[in-house]
Amino acid sequence: MSSSMRTAVVTVANGPFDVVECACPTAAPGELLVRIHASGVNPLDTKIRAGSAAHAQHPCPAVLGLDMAGTVVAVGGGVVGFAVNDEVFGMIGGVGGLQGSLAQYAAVDARLVAHKPASLSMREAAALPLAVITAWEGLVDRAHVARGQRVLIQGGAGGVGHVAIQVALAHGAEVYATGSARNEAVIRQLGAVPIDYRTEDVADYVARYTGNEGFDLVYDTVGGATLDASFIAASRFGHVVSALGWGTHLLAPLSFKGGTYSGVFSLLPLLTGTGRDHHGKILRAAAALVEAGKLMPILDPRRFAFDTLAEAHDIVAGGRTRGKVVVDID
Repeated sequence: MSSSMRTAVVTVANGPFDVVECACPTAAPGELLVRIHASGVNPLDTKIRAGSAAHAQHPCPAVLGLDMAGTVVAVGGGVVGFAVNDEVFGMIGGVGGLQGSLAQYAAVDARLVAHKPASLSMREAAALPLAVITAWEGLVDRAHVARGQRVLIQGGAGGVGHVAIQVALAHGAEVYATGSARNEAVIRQLGAVPIDYRTEDVADYVARYTGNEGFDLVYDTVGGATLDASFIAASRFGHVVSALGWGTHLLAPLSFKGGTYSGVFSLLPLLTGTGRDHHGKILRAAAALVEAGKLMPILDPRRFAFDTLAEAHDIVAGGRTRGKVVVDID
């Protein structure tokens, strides 16, 4: 490996990407040095770059990129379970002052990563970490999704939503998902019953699909008015989870049914250092689902590299994706 690496740096909020040569990091105790092959681009990455995510600050000059897949080139002291040449994936940084994945190498807390499923390409693996961690923390950790439950995923064709559908199905749930008409085929192909939220309001689809009983579990990945609709869609003693729970919301529709609510903030282990081993555990469980044929990310077919990073971010920020956008690093 080289003593230097190419890195994409943002020096001011919403500024351009400057590709520069800098010193390659080394693996400290508890870390892996990873050669990064692919970096996933999330809507959150674009908000962090713009300086508009108050909950996810990343001081400039900054190396962005939450998600990655790559190859271990060095193992720090005290690390077990990983060796040089292992292929790994994880959500490693790009927030809170931690170097992100838009670089050729990163020194990564070994607790944050897992072995890449052999059946996935580097690009496919880099598309998964944030999405599957967010989906898993909501469905499994908070709501305890179970076989036979009726589950509604709000925004089923989105980055987190399409993964949440697959996670819920893998746990034996009966899954429904909202989306626009153009996403109906994708939602159906994933195995969920599509609901066009533009032509059918919440009361209508609750009546149609649950006989007015409501959904046992509702996962909101959209926020705003969709979270309010989720409270209405929940069953008596049902549970609502949201990954976008900020704003002002009326809790009465949920409270009057004895329902419960949970929020998901998957960045906490990166920002606080607490709970990082759980991220690795989730990724190992996700890898098992991939190998069992129960989980697969949907990728945007367009290819991006260091010289087209701005275009990749613009497409994601503008909601013009056709799946998860991934940048080729190596």
